Amino acid sequence: MSAISETTSQRLTLGMLEDRYGFSLVPGFARDVTVTSLANDVESVTPGALFIPGGRIEKARAALAVQRGAYAMLLPTSMRNAIDDQQIPILFADPTPQQIGELAASIAGMPSESIAVFAVAGANNERLREDVDAIAQFLHMLGNPVGTLCKGDSQSLERFLDLTYPVDTFSVQRVLSVCVEDGVAAVIIALDDETLAAGSLESVGVDVIGYDGETRNMDVEQALAQVCERYGCVLDDNTHVAVRTDETDMMAIQADLGTGPSRPLSLAIAMVLAAGIRKSSIRSALRVSRELN
Repeated sequence: MSAISETTSQRLTLGMLEDRYGFSLVPGFARDVTVTSLANDVESVTPGALFIPGGRIEKARAALAVQRGAYAMLLPTSMRNAIDDQQIPILFADPTPQQIGELAASIAGMPSESIAVFAVAGANNERLREDVDAIAQFLHMLGNPVGTLCKGDSQSLERFLDLTYPVDTFSVQRVLSVCVEDGVAAVIIALDDETLAAGSLESVGVDVIGYDGETRNMDVEQALAQVCERYGCVLDDNTHVAVRTDETDMMAIQADLGTGPSRPLSLAIAMVLAAGIRKSSIRSALRVSRELN
């Protein structure tokens, strides 16, 4: 459970939510009320928040949200007749995960549009952690400030992020927003249930997605489709899929950086190639790193 605050350039009113998503606002004259953050549990509510519990709640919890400074609440339509002492404006709706993702991304300033997003999937969570680390190190080697989102090792540059796992939609947008503010150029996300809650990547555009597994191409496409459906990744014509190849395996073996198995480095090379980095630049970076080691 978490909260996310608006960026300095964003302004979100209840009227905008009513118009954009078809939410029902009570009272109707509260359209100009501006919210400055979103919270999905009472403990995360701060003054100016839109409280979104995600389901039916007890009146006592709603009252506590008001006491903590919530400016408005978004409650399920089934509670329309359950609130008889309304103290703040209420939006009644049954939003989809996609709508919640859009809302969180909007108030965060659409951070995934300002940063390169690398995501890695596979059947083995331990290998995913090795992959995330290898990709982060390799991108850093190429001169890119990086961030990571992976259980137990989420960072923005050199700063560790204190998160509760698996992270939800609000937490993901907050991490991306922090990374953008810190000047991060690329963030690497582990696509596994220990790191991410279902639907947590709604409204997050993925630039490069890698798959760590020994499967045929068709199996890779099917596996990634399932993963993306589970977490809500946005894949479009600009998303590049990367897997290890004989060439990237050989490049990783020849690099001999002495940092562990060559497999994670091979996938990192494949993902960087998919991002458009030239082989000559990759070989130069590997050569320099080998000499330094």
